[in-house]
Amino acid sequence: MHNDAEFPKTSLGKLRAVLFDLDGVVTDTAPLHYKAWKTMAEEEGLYLDENINKKLLGLSREASLDVILKENFVEWPAEKKAEWCAKKNEIYKKSIESLSEKDILPGIKKLLEDLKSHGLVSSLASSSKNAPAILERLGLKEYFAAIADAATVKNAKPEPDLFLAAAEKVEVLCTDCVGIEDAVSGVTALKRAGIKAVGIESSVELPEADLRLPSTADLTYEKLIGLF
Repeated sequence: MHNDAEFPKTSLGKLRAVLFDLDGVVTDTAPLHYKAWKTMAEEEGLYLDENINKKLLGLSREASLDVILKENFVEWPAEKKAEWCAKKNEIYKKSIESLSEKDILPGIKKLLEDLKSHGLVSSLASSSKNAPAILERLGLKEYFAAIADAATVKNAKPEPDLFLAAAEKVEVLCTDCVGIEDAVSGVTALKRAGIKAVGIESSVELPEADLRLPSTADLTYEKLIGLF
């Protein structure tokens, strides 16, 4: 942590960093996750549909499996859960090899370029432990000054840990950040961290967000600056 001499408690409220969620904001890997979980469900005789899948948005692998099991009124021992989380991840990792620049969501690359040209830093706050590999496949690694993932923090979303880490990694006060999310758990995490939240409502409504947009295509540097 930085001391008060370096970072005064009173912020000027100027945008200095943008914190990006990955899935549903930078790219849409939700179908790949769904396919991997579906493979598991079919093998284990569990029910999984699109409605249950929506409840997995923004959750870690372990938390996602807990939701699926709860929806099926099933309990598994810790060993079996750990085994399936690992297997699911292997299925998913194989599928992300197909990702390329064409899979970047609308407006995101231009936004990253605009932020960079205006001297603002971008930091990734993702529940995915595969975030570095995904950015590499998308050709976007150079735009992100830091990556905070689920493996680096104690608590996953909706707790604020991930966004606090993403801000700290680029040495910017939370009050000088904006976070972009597409999941309820992510917006809740941002609000708990004291960070202004932009909600992309392509899948679900995000009434807690400070700025609500229907698509990433509506994201612009000007709209983010306008929050301050």
